Amino acid sequence: MENPLSKQKYFLKMIRKKLNIALLLFFVLTSLISCAPEDYTSQQYGFFSGIWHGLIWIFALIGKLFGADVGLYAENNTGFTYWLGFILGLSGLGGGGTTAGRKKIRQQN
Repeated sequence: MENPLSKQKYFLKMIRKKLNIALLLFFVLTSLISCAPEDYTSQQYGFFSGIWHGLIWIFALIGKLFGADVGLYAENNTGFTYWLGFILGLSGLGGGGTTAGRKKIRQQN
């Protein structure tokens, strides 16, 4: 017969672990959303800002869906270089083409 106290301790330990993970995820998402571009600013965003905005795009989208006043891209940008950085950031978020390439190689073997 198992000890009911050991079950209770295990249950509390699991709840505490899940709560810690949820809090960590909340703080990470909050800090990523805070880096998203806002309305029109006097600062002109370039290539590296485009990469960063591409990487955090999905988090900005989630924040936008929940009513946060964030933009998905910077309106005051340098044009082609910002766009190129944004596209590279988006592709880096999804793993780029390397993940698909690895799957093809594994299937061939």
